[in-house]
Amino acid sequence: MWRMLGLVRPLSGFMVISVLCGVAGFCCATFLPVLAVWEACSIVLHQEPPLSLGVCLGTLALMALLRGILRYAEQICNHYIAFKLLAHIRSEIFASLRRLAPARLSGVDRGSLISTLTSDIELLEVFFAHTISPVCIAVLMLVVMVAFTGSFAWQLGLVMLVAQLVVGAVVPIMVYRVSGNGGRVVRDRAAGLSTFVLDGLRGLTEVLQFDVGASRLRTLDERSRRLAGAQRALSAVGSTGSAAADAAIAAFSLAELLVGVNLYMAGVVDASAVAISAAAMLGSFGPAVALASLGSTLQGTLAAAHRVIDVLEEEPVVEEVSEGDTISFGGAAAKNASFSYGRKRVLDNVTVEIPKGSIVGISGKSGSGKSTLCRLMMRFWDVDRGQISISDQRIDTIRTDNLRDMEALVEQDTYLFHQSIRDNLLIAKPHAIQSELDAACRAASVYDFIMGLPEGYDAEVGELGDTLSGGERQRLGLARAFLHDAPLLILDEPTSNLDSLNEGIILCSLDRQRRKRTVLLVSHRASTMAVADRVFSMDSGRVS
Repeated sequence: MWRMLGLVRPLSGFMVISVLCGVAGFCCATFLPVLAVWEACSIVLHQEPPLSLGVCLGTLALMALLRGILRYAEQICNHYIAFKLLAHIRSEIFASLRRLAPARLSGVDRGSLISTLTSDIELLEVFFAHTISPVCIAVLMLVVMVAFTGSFAWQLGLVMLVAQLVVGAVVPIMVYRVSGNGGRVVRDRAAGLSTFVLDGLRGLTEVLQFDVGASRLRTLDERSRRLAGAQRALSAVGSTGSAAADAAIAAFSLAELLVGVNLYMAGVVDASAVAISAAAMLGSFGPAVALASLGSTLQGTLAAAHRVIDVLEEEPVVEEVSEGDTISFGGAAAKNASFSYGRKRVLDNVTVEIPKGSIVGISGKSGSGKSTLCRLMMRFWDVDRGQISISDQRIDTIRTDNLRDMEALVEQDTYLFHQSIRDNLLIAKPHAIQSELDAACRAASVYDFIMGLPEGYDAEVGELGDTLSGGERQRLGLARAFLHDAPLLILDEPTSNLDSLNEGIILCSLDRQRRKRTVLLVSHRASTMAVADRVFSMDSGRVS
């Protein structure tokens, strides 16, 4: 909660305006019936009225108008703060994910992460717009109302104080405690449901192929029932809290009236004071009721906040390097490099030299550590022992943006965004001109395919590139890497989804680019290794 409150500091001016408008608005709402009762009592009891009848009616109308205007201003400020902070939090979250990727995000529940990025952040609007200023307003109104009723008799002020504390503090705290971890359970089950649905959509072909649709629907129904059950339980606690608040309001309003009557019988106050204090009590609970309703909703909000903060405070496995000199590429090497995923040793004392302008091949069976070496070259992870270097400098000392400029990685599974082919290519070089796009696509043997599409480069590839074949996605990935024009090209099984003709075209293209590009080529195909100057064999994390 304190981390969330700290975010409000830059917008504290708007928060002060919101609180002042809220207090002024509730004063108008509360003292409108008080003034009316006071005027009526003065007429009935033949006392000096606080205002003439005409002025009183005008004042009442003005207070009603101001109440609406001030309420609007309060909400405008609250929501301005909330939406500004939500935009800031989204920016911070994506910056955090960028730092965490890919090592820390490997194996993360993507559905839960998507739920955090969407619904959890949206739920924080309740905290920023409907929690902070209402609490401040309620505290200030408590002081105002206790002072007002206490001006007639301290006993009336004491009843007002106890009433406001019970409705605005005791009830919501009890509801919060009774709710337990209900809010967290709801958020976690909602995230789990998102993951299950996302898995089903991505694996829809397999679901249909193996006829497990009915089974997954039953599981979906069961998860939905469990989520609905948790939501009902949380809602029931909130309803109980609302009922308790209503009962407390009725009881304390009656108590204020009875105390006033007793004081009147004792000659401490006059009849108008009794009526005015009772009217003040009845009209004073607006801010406290706003807090009473937070008991259950705050559970879900704080649960969402914890999930968001967990992402913001997650420490990356690999820290970015932001300072240092810019170096040029002069060859790469892995020297006595070892690496483990947890307790599983994947690379063991691997040494590979990649001279500038050469094509170095690494062959080996699946699971031998070839892809891991590629990712270590990109510094997605850091080696446990030994070193990875470029131009005889350890890559963990090279500025991260400089390192990214010098390298381009093409993996076996190419990711394409749900955008046009042009947009997917321009990720590698946002300001590339058309001739550069054409040259990269020709080098990747995908130009003719693109030109054969009705919309050419503007054709949409669909989510995850689902409208394209594996070979087409792979060639677009290669074109993207060629467009990036990095001096070191790391290719992990780049031709696994290609036929012999397209494989030959791409290998010839690599061969022609020896002067401007160094290539680390990973493949289990002997035909792919034919273009390499030197081939290392990898088995069980060792190189020979």
